[in-house]
Amino acid sequence: MSGRTVGIVALQGGVREHVDLLAGMGVATTLLRRPEDLIGPDGLRVDAVVLPGGESSTIDRLLRLFGLGEPLGQAIASGLPALGTCAGLIQLSSGIADPAPGQGSLGVLDVTVHRNAFGRQVDSAEVTLPTAWGEARVAFIRAPSVESHGPGVEVIARYRDAVVGVVQGAIIGLAFHPELCGETLFHERLLRFV
Repeated sequence: MSGRTVGIVALQGGVREHVDLLAGMGVATTLLRRPEDLIGPDGLRVDAVVLPGGESSTIDRLLRLFGLGEPLGQAIASGLPALGTCAGLIQLSSGIADPAPGQGSLGVLDVTVHRNAFGRQVDSAEVTLPTAWGEARVAFIRAPSVESHGPGVEVIARYRDAVVGVVQGAIIGLAFHPELCGETLFHERLLRFV
């Protein structure tokens, strides 16, 4: 896995857990807060990107405030492999069924999501989830669900009859948190797209 660098969007949310998980896999990471963290004079500084969980409307505001949203969306649309977990899935989506006032998204993943589809913080759960790529130990915390998806999107996981994991090209969208359980399955898949 060496020689690859994964950028972690580090404006708010569960950044450290992704950094630690990738470090344990022997993968270098860098924190993305500004456009120059993502794109340098010689092009992209990273081989893949992770959009972590957190508060999706806050992350959206900060992406715009720091000017990172537009170049990040363009890079992913141009083929930069991306993994979004929980709020990261919301940020990648092309539509939000129940957005906060003024909330937008990057619009690079052909799905419409519903925020907090599985209830409040007290309804959180850690489960062993069957996926198209094998069983995975994951956590659901105020998780979104995929309400609809386009024909180019493959469903890789369902939970309680809801779509919670999808892949489209080199973009992986997850409604849950594998990083909180030390689950490397999805990060490994991300690196295969590099």
